[in-house]
Order: sequence, then C-alpha cells, then structure tokens
Amino acid sequence: MSKNNAEKEKPGRQSGLADGDSKNTGINEIQFRNWADAIRGGSRRDLARAITLVESNRPKDVEPAQQLLELILPFSGRSDRIGISGVPGVGKSTFIEVLGKELIAAGRKVAVLTIDPSSPLSGGSILGDKTRMMEFSRMDEAFIRPSPAGHTLGGVARKTREAMLLCESAGYDVVIIETVGTGQAEWRVSRMVDLFAVLMLPNAGDALQGIKRGILEMADIILVNKADGSMKEAAEQAANEYRSVMDSAEAGVSGKTVLTCSATDLESVRSCWQHFAGELSQRKKDSRFDERRNAQLLHWIRSLAEDSMQQILQDDSASRNILNELAGQVQKKKITPLHAGLAYRRKVISELERHDKRNKIPF
Repeated sequence: MSKNNAEKEKPGRQSGLADGDSKNTGINEIQFRNWADAIRGGSRRDLARAITLVESNRPKDVEPAQQLLELILPFSGRSDRIGISGVPGVGKSTFIEVLGKELIAAGRKVAVLTIDPSSPLSGGSILGDKTRMMEFSRMDEAFIRPSPAGHTLGGVARKTREAMLLCESAGYDVVIIETVGTGQAEWRVSRMVDLFAVLMLPNAGDALQGIKRGILEMADIILVNKADGSMKEAAEQAANEYRSVMDSAEAGVSGKTVLTCSATDLESVRSCWQHFAGELSQRKKDSRFDERRNAQLLHWIRSLAEDSMQQILQDDSASRNILNELAGQVQKKKITPLHAGLAYRRKVISELERHDKRNKIPF
C-alpha cells in the first residue's frame, strides 16, 4: 500500500469507478452519486481523482466536472480556509507540516493544497511538497494535493477553489493553501481564504521589504519565521521594524498583526495557530467573515466569466485575425494603440454575440 495519502484508501463506500472513468462523459447519474458519496465518506482516492477531473483542461471534462461539483456543493463551505505564502526558503512547508500535525492531534482533519511553480516553456512543475511533509502526509486525517500553478497569476492554480470545495465536502475542516512564494503577484490567494498569513525571513534586508504592498496589504498576519538560535534576535528586530513600518503606513497596510515564530518549535507554531483561531473567531462573531466570503464568491464568478471570454478570443480564428490586423495598422502608424484597443473591443463584442447565438460560449 502506498504511503502517499492521496492514494491510500480509507475503508468505506467506494465509487465503483474504474481508473480513468472520471474522464468519461458517459458516466451515468448513479455513478456520479456514488462517486460523490465516496468522497463524502472519506475516500481520499476518489477525492484525488475528482480534483484531477476538475483540473483537467480537456473540453469533454468540463461538464462531468460541473456535475460532480454540483453534487458535493451543499456539503462544502464548512472549513477554516487558511492561505500561507512567503518567498522560497522561508519555511512554509515545515511550518505547515508542524501546524497540520498539531491540528490533527487536536481532532481536526487537514487538507493542504500546495501550488508549485510551472515552467513558462514546458508547463512542467516539480510538485515536491509531499516529499517535504513526509510525516504529515502519512497521517490518516491528512490530505496533500500538489498542483502546478500553470500560467495563472496570483500564486494559485486555476482550479484551486474547486479543489477546496471538494476537500471540504470530504470532511476536511481546515484547508490550507500553500502558494508559490514568488512575491507580490500572490494576491489572489487572499480572495479565496478566510485568513492569509505571510511568512518572512528575519534577515531579508531592511524593513522596506515590508512594503511589498501587492502581498502585504492583503495579509492578515505577518510571521517572521526562523526565530530560533542565532537568528532569534534578528527575527525580533525584523518584527519590530515591520510593526514600525505598519504603524506609520497608510490605511490598508497599518494595523497588521506581526509575530515571530519558529517552524521547528511546536509551542511557537501552536501560538501562531492560537492567533489564527482567535482572529477567525472574532470575525465569525461580527459581519466580517460572511462579508469576506460573499465578496470572494462574486470575485470567483467574475473571474470565471473573464476566463471564459478570454478562452473564446484565444480559440476563435476570427478574433485572432482582427487583433493581428489592428496590430499591423499600429505598427504602420496608421492608428494609435488606443484606437486599436477600442476597435478590437467593439469587434469582440460582436464576436461574443455571434458565439452566444451559436451556443458555443465555454463554461
């Protein structure tokens, strides 16, 4: 039996689907319901295959993925959604492993969706987070799913939200999203989690590193990691500098919680979670929690609509020809780029109307 918890099978009802059947649009309604029931019953194998289905870029997988998501949707939304970000080498995976084991010891079920960088040329990714969380990955109450970031901006994979809903329906009451860690572009994760924490290095230079506004103004909590041994004093100094910068900053950055932590120290990680839990508890008592989730839902719908329209433009030869023609006129200095952009918009609207009439807008 594999030690990879996405492949280990928890006893319980099975979906009855052969490997590869999840990619077959011929699955009948009973099989879909059995699959959904298997996920809700704790089958990590069926959960992993469901995530593979929703992550698929193949057009024929879109409809079955939506059918499955609609079956599990009523059982989602009941977890604490935590985003963890930070530069490579800051210790995100170590922190998450220690935190995950502590949460499981406290009776929680923890799913971790890790997003790995993708090559801009081949599209391949390392997907190595499971090897960095070996002890955690072997636990029955844990589920780790690495996914390539692909070409999606914001440090998250294209179908991270759908994967999160599937994990919630499987009974995971804490879902952690570990993002790529490349810097300011990771703002998107804050639009799908309840709490967003950014890990910082203690020796990352002057306090102006804290003015990476694209990510830090989205953070709820800033953790200066590796606050142990010879680095403890440097971490405390860095935390004080961040606090000073935050206190003197304008609205949107000021008022952030800044803590020091050591991902290798259980008590330190436990203290961080107490801050996380306290903040979440306070938000759930007032309107901020529901307001944030409602705003995230609207953003999700909007982004899906934008992706759908962008896909039409990429796939439609007429749209590509229009763009190339306008670009040629700009290069010859016959029209301005603004003129070309407005002309392209008018023609794109016309193309969208044509697609809509033919019922070919992809969802």
